[in-house]
Amino acid sequence: MVEMTTVVDLTEDIEPLGWLFPPEREEGPEFEQPGATWGLRHGTAYVYYGKDSNGKYRDHLARPVILSDGFETGPTKPYEAWVHLGGDKPDNAFSFIRDLRDRGYDLVILGYTDRSASILVNVEAAMDVIKEANKKKVGNAKLLVGGFSMGGLVTRYALARLETDEPEYDHQTSTYLSFDSPHLGAWIPPSLQTFAHFIKKVSGLAGPSDHINSDAARELLWRHIPDLKTGPRQDPLRTRFLDELKRVGWWPGTRLSVRKLGVGNGLGDGNGNGVPAGVDALRVTTGWFARTALRSQSDEPDQVVARLRFDLLGLGTIRADVRTAGFSALDSAPGGTLGGFQIAADSLKKLPLTTVHLHKPDLETCFVPSISAVALRDHDLGNAKDLHVEINGLQEGASELDEFVLDSAENRSHALITDELGKWVLERLPEA
Repeated sequence: MVEMTTVVDLTEDIEPLGWLFPPEREEGPEFEQPGATWGLRHGTAYVYYGKDSNGKYRDHLARPVILSDGFETGPTKPYEAWVHLGGDKPDNAFSFIRDLRDRGYDLVILGYTDRSASILVNVEAAMDVIKEANKKKVGNAKLLVGGFSMGGLVTRYALARLETDEPEYDHQTSTYLSFDSPHLGAWIPPSLQTFAHFIKKVSGLAGPSDHINSDAARELLWRHIPDLKTGPRQDPLRTRFLDELKRVGWWPGTRLSVRKLGVGNGLGDGNGNGVPAGVDALRVTTGWFARTALRSQSDEPDQVVARLRFDLLGLGTIRADVRTAGFSALDSAPGGTLGGFQIAADSLKKLPLTTVHLHKPDLETCFVPSISAVALRDHDLGNAKDLHVEINGLQEGASELDEFVLDSAENRSHALITDELGKWVLERLPEA
């Protein structure tokens, strides 16, 4: 049983201090423009043509590899996708996009108008891009379709839905790929979720709270907290999404032959990321948020995970103390990591006279557990033994995927394309 209790003082009558966190201007680097763009329902495809047998870039689609963007707020930013795929790497460094195109494959980046919209909405962009690629390609090459993080779930659902709802259509996809996608759910610490809602209450800064309460986040998170008064739960939107996945067959390949590949940024030997359970991951010692402390999750039966404080300049203090019970130490689990505490610290440090301490520099905690990235059968994020199972030693068939790989050296940042993982994918591309 999971419980959370919250004590909130003065919050109902406080006018949010919107000037605390002014908006910032975003700028992006230069990047190679795509050879073509396709307009889609709820999105856009950015097409980078591969090389022909003479080493020249083609002007048409021949061997499509469709990779979907993942979760964030707002629309897909093509330059971010370009950099993520290694488009800014020098010639002597591994670059996934350069190596892919050098091998003659065309990269189609699937972007969304709103990356935080429901998977059940953005699936229409994924279905559109599959159909457009099949219509435009020259020759009979099969597609690879997949994506990073949430993108792996959108494309998983898109392929399965095409097979179920459009039985007359052949999606011509031989390979499905997920890259650190949360097949069993993703994890954001309760301390960070509640802090986002607390910030919105006292300052009017809605971004972090709205981010967590977006439709996509509610579908992706294993346990979600919608506000300061509600405990962690499986959100109704996640339940709806899982029910819809079951309706369309759970995975692609029920009607057409599809090989399912998976990549995870976490370790497969059961070793966690080294973040201690139940410590102050973030502490504020001076400024308006002094005495605020956000703790890493532990498996204690009753743990205070967040002590939230805001000084009303001598008029009183807004307080919220958050407790959890019945969780495993998920922050410490093996898996792809995210720097949520670092992001919160960086935001707080912009405030006057504010001192913030992190448990360690560049603190990152588990976001997509390894067992989730590789879709282990009969495993649950709520079971500590499941989280730390030695995946590398499991028998064939333990995963719902046909083949997968995890990082061999350490738990790395979520969706990071390392040389090891990128080359593993390149070796498994569909044959011409």
